[in-house]
Amino acid sequence: MPFPVLEFLAEAAARAEHALQGSLPAAEQLPQRLHQAMRYSVLGGGKRLRPALVYAAGKALGAPPEQLDPPAAAVEIIHAYSLIHDDLPAMDNDELRRGKPTCHIAFGEAEAILAGDALQALAFEVLASASGLWPATAQLAMLRLLAGACGSRGMAGGQAIDLAAVGQSLTLPELERMHRYKTGELIRASVLLGALAAGCAEHSEQYAALDCYGRELGFAFQIHDDILDVLGTTEILGKPQGSDLARGKPTYPALVGIDESRRLTQLHLAAAIGALSEFDQKADTLRGLAHYVAERES
Repeated sequence: MPFPVLEFLAEAAARAEHALQGSLPAAEQLPQRLHQAMRYSVLGGGKRLRPALVYAAGKALGAPPEQLDPPAAAVEIIHAYSLIHDDLPAMDNDELRRGKPTCHIAFGEAEAILAGDALQALAFEVLASASGLWPATAQLAMLRLLAGACGSRGMAGGQAIDLAAVGQSLTLPELERMHRYKTGELIRASVLLGALAAGCAEHSEQYAALDCYGRELGFAFQIHDDILDVLGTTEILGKPQGSDLARGKPTYPALVGIDESRRLTQLHLAAAIGALSEFDQKADTLRGLAHYVAERES
């Protein structure tokens, strides 16, 4: 890898954890059980890849880390909310997440639904409350971007397509659209949130290049994730291995096989890195993260 990415991930995770601690309500604050469920689902676990992408994109554009803390926290809070709801019995009905019981197992289904709802609202509160860090136009663009990434043309829409596709045969373009919505849009938004927080104009060449990077990275992430569902272990993944296959969900390995899935991962990895061709060494963090996404073990 062209950058010591594991060290950067550890630093970004520690910084994001601190920002998340300051963003979440205290466990002792009323209603205590709801706040405990929120903190249980957000803190002390996960790779923090999405906050890392916020920090890496901002770094590529020369932004100070404190300017990136609110969007880094907001995108991870959105990610946590999505995992709570995805794990519910009405959705994927998973009992293990990040190596521990899922929120609805630990706190009950009703509390988990409320925790997810409250976290989604909190993410936008975090972004909207960070007055003075960026121009109002940039702040509004960040709010709009994050809303789109988790709405009907983002995560929620992708999950709806995913649920409807169980036991069905999808074409490759249909599978790509499902994953672009469900996973890719939030990864893309993570990159672009960092760009906007760093003062990058929405219609600039740099923004377009980072947009392309984020889209391609989202595809590489999801294809490799599908491969890990087949070849990984529950202990390393922190969630049940083979769960997608057991539910009859459409995946890249099921559709095109492991070898072709690996080829597609490398294709999207190369496209993501290629999108950064006009950036200097300050974008090596983004390049390293792209390699990490396509080569990780969990």
